[in-house]
Amino acid sequence: MNKTPFHLHGKTIFISGASSGIGRQIAISVSQMGGRVVITGRNQDRLDETFKSLSGSGHLTVLGDLTDANQRDNIIKQLPQLDGVVMNAGMVQAYPIKFMTLEKIKETFSINYDAVVLLIAGITRNKKLNKGASVVFISSISSNFPPKGGSMYSSAKAAIESFSKVLALEHYTQKIRSNCILPGMVKTALYEDVEKVITKESLDAHIAKYPLGIGYPEDIANTAIFLLSDASRWITGTNLIIDGGCILNA
Repeated sequence: MNKTPFHLHGKTIFISGASSGIGRQIAISVSQMGGRVVITGRNQDRLDETFKSLSGSGHLTVLGDLTDANQRDNIIKQLPQLDGVVMNAGMVQAYPIKFMTLEKIKETFSINYDAVVLLIAGITRNKKLNKGASVVFISSISSNFPPKGGSMYSSAKAAIESFSKVLALEHYTQKIRSNCILPGMVKTALYEDVEKVITKESLDAHIAKYPLGIGYPEDIANTAIFLLSDASRWITGTNLIIDGGCILNA
């Protein structure tokens, strides 16, 4: 019996920001599809919770803050050879342009761009990616449809999407692929935080823009599995929007 091309058996996948939300679900789903998972995050307790939820065996956890150069280097040193990478770590911060400062710009870009780029640079420099590996960046539809107050976050995500294309160009001779997933609103802890600070009317109005309703972490995880698997071997340098049809109303 032939295996589905979407399986991840025999593949080792590194996932950043795996201690909660989308990153946690991607780690769980990858393990369920037969992949060996290496997860990282800044909170040991939450990282352990993710680890306990994984299927199969042989998985690894590496604690560390990606914005700290020494900790980032330590993470890279502990990584085995990889068949896939999912860069999910990030932070949403809203600042009206008139209140923008250099410190706020640095804070937003530090986690959403600098840490991501420097980690991938270190992984490639240390030749941790196997031939045919797939790199997946979790971006956001806000890179194309920025909200008010989202100038820095949207800019950082747009920059990651450009970086992904260059990564694809520089490594295609090794059959290494690089793609971005651009989610719309996904029901995570961040969504629950939003529910606490805006009115129900405002939230309902935003949800109404999604013809298929808001998404769940599993929706993004399933997309990541596709891009990590051999089923997507002919896809690189692309941005895949997963938003339940929200941009149809943009």
